[in-house]
Amino acid sequence: MKESQEIEKVYSVKVKAGRRKYYFDIKPTKSGDYYLVITESKWSGSEDSASREKHRIFLYKEDLNKFGREINKAIDYIKSELMPEYDFSKFDRESEDLLKSEVNKEESKVDNEEESEVDNEGESEVGKEEL
Repeated sequence: MKESQEIEKVYSVKVKAGRRKYYFDIKPTKSGDYYLVITESKWSGSEDSASREKHRIFLYKEDLNKFGREINKAIDYIKSELMPEYDFSKFDRESEDLLKSEVNKEESKVDNEEESEVDNEGESEVGKEEL
């Protein structure tokens, strides 16, 4: 594999959050292990000089349990101690509604493509999900 080629992703999920997007990508190591890359991508600046900022965290197998445990503790602390009266489930409903909307758009697009007999093989990305 050439150094200029990106390492193949085994699994990838994109989470849209307003002007930000979060990516959770699992990639293989040369030694046959796997690691998780968490990427935050956001637009910054004005319309005239907008640019995309990316921040990445690389998590290797020896850190997965610790990281998962501590991030869950931090999330639970926010929900139970700092904001116990807040209804966080409303964001789940908004995400579900958005996902249903995206699925309906995709189904409509597929129907239109079938009608026009356009062959679009290779345009979809395997393993990608939008939340």
